[in-house]
Amino acid sequence: MTDDTTRDDLFERGMDMRRQVLGADHVERSMANVSDFSRPIQEFVTEYCWGVVWSDDGLEPKTRSMLNLAMLTALNRSHELGVHVRGALNNGVTEAEIQQVLLQTAVYVGVPAALESFRVAEKVIKEFHANA
Repeated sequence: MTDDTTRDDLFERGMDMRRQVLGADHVERSMANVSDFSRPIQEFVTEYCWGVVWSDDGLEPKTRSMLNLAMLTALNRSHELGVHVRGALNNGVTEAEIQQVLLQTAVYVGVPAALESFRVAEKVIKEFHANA
């Protein structure tokens, strides 16, 4: 981030990246449901996660998506995993690559976490194709 980049700039860059990865409909629904209480965390995530990290060209979005699938499996965060499976598909990650990432997590994170992630991913993949 340059010194002349404002938080508003980061927020707008983050919103653009969120829409690109997760889909405009998902992002608009999420933002429409923001409460006064949750607004600070949504702004923080949009500015720094999406506006700084995801927008950096150090890694391709496809690679970032695969990393997120592995990390969210390790953290056992099924809801966020589902969101990022959809994002991974939008970023060009194939079903076979998603499967391989989740198999890798079975070895390093544990089979129960990987099994849950397979269940979540399969459901999201079916929904993704049904809505395509």
